[in-house]
Amino acid sequence: MKKKGLSALFQPVELTQGECWKTILAFSFPIIVSYLLQQVYTISDAAIVGQTLTAQEVAGVNDTSSLIFIFLQFAFGVSAGFCVVTSCNVGAHNPAGVRRSLTTQIVLSAALTVILTVLALLLLDPMLAWINVTPDNGEVYRAAYTYCAIIFAGIGAQLFYNFICSFLRSMGDSVTPLAFLLFSTVLNVGLDLLFIIVFRWGVAGAAIATVSAQLISTLGCFAYAFSKYPELLLHQEDWQITRHDVTRHLIQGIPLGLQFSVLAIGIIVVQSIVVQFDMLGGAMVSNAAQNGFGAANKVNSLLMTPLNGLGSAMTSFTAQNLGAGDTKRIKKGTIQSIIIMLIMAACSILIGLLLTINGTYLHIFLSADKVTAETLRFGNSYLYIDLSLYAFLGFIFVARNCVQGIGKPQFVLGAGAAELVARVAVCLLLPAAGWSARRHRRRRSTACAWLTRLRGCQPTRCCAFRLSRTSCAKTTTIFTAAARNSLSDKKNHKLAPSVFKIRRGQVLFIMRRRNLLSVDVLQTVI
Repeated sequence: MKKKGLSALFQPVELTQGECWKTILAFSFPIIVSYLLQQVYTISDAAIVGQTLTAQEVAGVNDTSSLIFIFLQFAFGVSAGFCVVTSCNVGAHNPAGVRRSLTTQIVLSAALTVILTVLALLLLDPMLAWINVTPDNGEVYRAAYTYCAIIFAGIGAQLFYNFICSFLRSMGDSVTPLAFLLFSTVLNVGLDLLFIIVFRWGVAGAAIATVSAQLISTLGCFAYAFSKYPELLLHQEDWQITRHDVTRHLIQGIPLGLQFSVLAIGIIVVQSIVVQFDMLGGAMVSNAAQNGFGAANKVNSLLMTPLNGLGSAMTSFTAQNLGAGDTKRIKKGTIQSIIIMLIMAACSILIGLLLTINGTYLHIFLSADKVTAETLRFGNSYLYIDLSLYAFLGFIFVARNCVQGIGKPQFVLGAGAAELVARVAVCLLLPAAGWSARRHRRRRSTACAWLTRLRGCQPTRCCAFRLSRTSCAKTTTIFTAAARNSLSDKKNHKLAPSVFKIRRGQVLFIMRRRNLLSVDVLQTVI
């Protein structure tokens, strides 16, 4: 009896029958859990790296997430688009068409693997420069380059995994991909700990663990799919792929792949702006913005997962019912899915707000020494704005996938292009306006923490900061740990052997030289 119940759990869901909302929930729940596990898969790398490696290496890994995202999301979108064709054949009860779709996708996925791998590796340096990660940044650049290069070299494992999972979901089986993703997640965490902590491979170990776990899971999922579904066993005639087969799949896959990449391109634009908040005079003087944004972005991706999973479920739901010719069921299911989405969005917002209290999420991804007031400020600001728009985001996920499922990819691509323009415009205009406002209001900077350390006569590493209204009154007295100090502008300041005064709004550069501290006024911004 127990075996019978477990066997029934792995049976495909018939998306063309039953009450719409019940069918959608039964089919989408394993997809949502799968997407959550996919985020855990990614987060495990970030959490282990954040707790074991340096702040610069952590920043490098965080910086690459958007670059990796653009290629992997394209692969994911293309696979999801391909399977619209499969779902239509499933709904029309055409097993020969399902097998022909499978062989077509195998050939197209192999070709895409070669193209994306070569393209990603060739464009790696220019893309890193685009987000302001250059060889001048030293350790951050090396970590980012190493992590990206290994992930891109193994992009085929991710592409074929997405392909087989999307294919099984298009047949109504959303549990099998969940089971293999669970296995892959556990394997990834184990390999992370082995390669990073035991073998001490650092950033490279995290990337190798990710690719290895994906590859093993992909091979296992393919083997299981062919053994579970005898109707998928391929015959010689199934490999006689025509131009019509290729065109039909590309028309569905490419627009959705580009749509998914639009999201990644927007994130890259955001990332390039975020890095600038950690730079002064062309030099990277902090990692607060990068680490705060990186942690918040991972939480945001996790919280968006239920909405994204529901949207993906609606692609198969609408495509199967389109194949069955039941348009009324498509309309009814779409309306009910929007109601489900609003409930999910409310739950995600509540969880997100709870995680921002005292920077709880930061301590998951970063060790205590990397969590500062500035890191918290950058991360929370990002989350507050994103959480406020979740209802709109969820509607986009559902509507976009429903339109894709009924075979209208051109509208999805058009919406994606509009989204990209809006993202770029907002990212380029609002941060600049915000920076001007901060200069005008002299909001809190990292000066308070550094002043506290200096007053306690504790030598510090090289740093730069601007004194703000919150960090001092008209003048601030700094006691150094050394008997000698250098000050570039002595005209407006009184200098004593171990005490000097500076005015609010000046940018300081503090450097430890052996047992001495030198303080230079670089710029007056009042």
